[in-house]
Amino acid sequence: MYLQRISLTNFKSYEFGNFDFSKRINCIVGENGSGKTNLLDAIYFLALTKSSISTQDVLCINHEAEYMMIDGIFANIDANTNKEAQITCSFQRGQKKAVLHDKKPYEKLSEHIGKFPVVLLSPNDTDIVREGSEERRKFFDGVIAQLDHEYLENLLLYNRILAQRNSLLKQFAEKNYFDADLLDIYSDPLVEYALKIHATRLVFLAKFLPIFKKHYANLSESREEVSLVYESEVMQEGFENIFGKNRQRDLAAQRTTMGIHKDDFLFEINNFTLKKFGSQGQQKSYVIALKLAQFELLASEKGFQPILLLDDIFDKLDDRRIQQLIEMMIDGTFEQVFLTDARPERTQQLLNHLNVPIQYFDVTKK
Repeated sequence: MYLQRISLTNFKSYEFGNFDFSKRINCIVGENGSGKTNLLDAIYFLALTKSSISTQDVLCINHEAEYMMIDGIFANIDANTNKEAQITCSFQRGQKKAVLHDKKPYEKLSEHIGKFPVVLLSPNDTDIVREGSEERRKFFDGVIAQLDHEYLENLLLYNRILAQRNSLLKQFAEKNYFDADLLDIYSDPLVEYALKIHATRLVFLAKFLPIFKKHYANLSESREEVSLVYESEVMQEGFENIFGKNRQRDLAAQRTTMGIHKDDFLFEINNFTLKKFGSQGQQKSYVIALKLAQFELLASEKGFQPILLLDDIFDKLDDRRIQQLIEMMIDGTFEQVFLTDARPERTQQLLNHLNVPIQYFDVTKK
């Protein structure tokens, strides 16, 4: 599976843009601010129905335009045929986002997730290490969602019920009353979905962890040991009863204080916290290993390689890590790759000796 072409209308810095891509390596070059990352983000949006950068779809619309549209053709979507799929994502101010597969809208956007998997390596990835638990949950939820549609549906339902339960808790406080039966209407399914999500995360991590450790050992030349610890209140025996007994705390806080929305994934190096004791190089290696493990697991489960997006990696990684990624482009570990660089001469020097098809796009001239 690969992205054959993409057309952009009013997407971020692009009023219009049409690009035909190589099956293998695509280098997006140009001056800073010329739209390299925006083109990468359009590919990400086409695959996952959202931006990797902008928190609201309206921020993806170019300047004063009223709408934006991304249209793309994915080729070889079936390993046994040359079948293509046309995916169209559009959004108009004040309206709902639309995603079409061969001109037919999905009933639910979640149906699209995982059909055209992508893995993104970007300069902001170390936020997974530096920021709070929400960033780590967001990362792992994104990985599992591309692998397991049922997990994504359960997570969406959990978050919807969580928001409703929190709203009810606030109403109790504002109106100074309490209805236990009404609260249980939300509490019971919330616990049910929490247990399902927790079980899926455990199964996923059992597969993911050895792959992640293998990639970290390769990146670090086995100089240190790393671990990834899943921490969840749902692991407690009798979680359902504990959740029920936590009601008074929830009423006082006016929000749900227990559940899988509080889970964390602890990153450790040599039995110490990576955030506090890991060097910048170790943190980068840890995050790259996470992304490479994501890539390998997706490829294994899907039966084909995801699209790999590499944003500005040549400025952020040392020569050894860059060389390891380039070797993976050569040996076929990666199939279709998109990378950005503000210095085209550097990209050519690093890649032109590779015996694989390479295409360059200078977006400064768009």
